[in-house]
Amino acid sequence: MTRIIDLDATAAQEYLLKPECYFRSDFPPYISFHSILEDVAAVLSDRPYSDFQKPKPNRAFEMSGVNYEIISTKDGRFGWRPYELIHPAIYVTLVQTLCEKANWGLLQSRFAKLQSGIVECTGFPVLPEPGQPQAGAQVRTWWLLYEQRSLELSLNYTHILQTDVTNCYGSLYTHSIPWAIHGYEAAKADHSSNLFGNEIDKHIRNSRYGQTNGIMQGSVLVDILAEIVLAYVDYKISEQLRDSGDFHILRYRDDYRVFAQSDRIATDVVRVISDCLRHVGMKLGEGKTSQSTNIVEASIKPEKLAGIQLEDMDVTQATTIQKQLLRLHAFARKYPNSGALNRLADQAFEKISTIDDAPADLSVQVAIVCDIAVVSPRTFPALSGILAKLISLAPNKDRPELWKRVANKMRRIPHNGHLEIWLQRVTKAKGVELDFDSTEPICQIVSGKPAHLWNNDWIDNDDLITALDTSKVLVGKPEDLAAIPSTDELSLFRQYSEFS
Repeated sequence: MTRIIDLDATAAQEYLLKPECYFRSDFPPYISFHSILEDVAAVLSDRPYSDFQKPKPNRAFEMSGVNYEIISTKDGRFGWRPYELIHPAIYVTLVQTLCEKANWGLLQSRFAKLQSGIVECTGFPVLPEPGQPQAGAQVRTWWLLYEQRSLELSLNYTHILQTDVTNCYGSLYTHSIPWAIHGYEAAKADHSSNLFGNEIDKHIRNSRYGQTNGIMQGSVLVDILAEIVLAYVDYKISEQLRDSGDFHILRYRDDYRVFAQSDRIATDVVRVISDCLRHVGMKLGEGKTSQSTNIVEASIKPEKLAGIQLEDMDVTQATTIQKQLLRLHAFARKYPNSGALNRLADQAFEKISTIDDAPADLSVQVAIVCDIAVVSPRTFPALSGILAKLISLAPNKDRPELWKRVANKMRRIPHNGHLEIWLQRVTKAKGVELDFDSTEPICQIVSGKPAHLWNNDWIDNDDLITALDTSKVLVGKPEDLAAIPSTDELSLFRQYSEFS
């Protein structure tokens, strides 16, 4: 596995300008930001976006909605997670700034120094293998360097304490980015653009109405910035704990595992971790903090263990499709939006895809799958294959009504643009082609309606405005796709959950 930080500056810039790095979530195949990023980069031509903006008081800094926010819900109710599509002009400038040869070299040397302490960092973004999605590569890294490493450490330690950062990206103090890159004293002494960390900080704040609390979530570039700040926290932890005893700290992104010979030692270590995180605006989540003397059991996610048991019970315990779906439903209630649920849904789709005749309880099966999606909206793309297959078995005259009932149930989930994008894919597919009415701007673009994603009112350049034409996001249409997703289309979720 090659970490992005280990690439040279040119290769890093080329990679970070790819659409899958710009937004690392999943979209149907007819949506792509490739053309917009390419056209914006051509217009900017190595100049910063600030050269193309209007004078004060109409700069990006002074406007809201510069980035586009897309909401995904974790529980179908109140657990909303905002992802941001960074304004492409600001994103391209961020990439260019980060990947200037001198800046990238400084970032590499700084990260190497920050990671020379006692915290073992395992979560730096990596390059995927050919044909592998970015998310799949990162999950494999988590499995190999975090889960498997934790199991290995059970040979040396008797206790484990697990914890994570609450709202990591949303709470990160943007001024801590130059602190991490240049050192606290140097950054505090120089607020000018002579420090490229200050430029990174400024670009982020300019895209977010001047906010210093929080950074965007959804791009690999920002994942790198978050990792640099967390590595800075690692360094501060190491300074305080270097001679403090026999323990080991393992970190993957914002998750920490402390291995020790007693609960007291582990608790003392976590107290220091908490103190150092507060320095950059973060805090640990009490609800997700746990201790155990069984390191092997604690190192494996409970949903993964439960998913393995569910797979083993398949033939003997669930002899009908409805029983299998009810088991999947019970699993979703206990482990909503989990990678294990994605994997189980994909396996269910493979079995259901072999059915040729409509079961007598078809509408009941559709209802069960829909309710799984309600409690676990993130899994809807993986579940869409099951829904599409089941509804395809119904008589032609009944299919439109079934799809309308599915769409109406999904629309009851509040503030979930991500799910609506995938709902549009299955309800407008070839042979289904229902009218789809959504206020989600990306859905409106797919429907051929004009819609804005980013606030461009600060831009004073016609060529850049043209490059930002959102209609270019559409590189196909759902009507061209088969009603039942292919295994290739759903492979993202299979690979993403392979090690979950």
